[in-house]
Amino acid sequence: MKIENISDVDTFFKVIGECKGPVELVSPEGDRINLKSKLSQYLSLASMFSNGYIRELELVATDKEDVERLIRYMYHGK
Repeated sequence: MKIENISDVDTFFKVIGECKGPVELVSPEGDRINLKSKLSQYLSLASMFSNGYIRELELVATDKEDVERLIRYMYHGK
């Protein structure tokens, strides 16, 4: 799934932290990075968030409730 226009990275990572299963960031090259890992969060998104805004991310979540949680975040920002 693609998530766009992330302006509040703290809320984004809070939503990721609430997910039960793995949530992976898919790079343009097809690599997958585990976003449940704090180290991965800092390293993978530091450069993407350097301007205070993330335009678009592609995420993979396998748990149905996690997918629903991420969709709610996309539409409501919570």
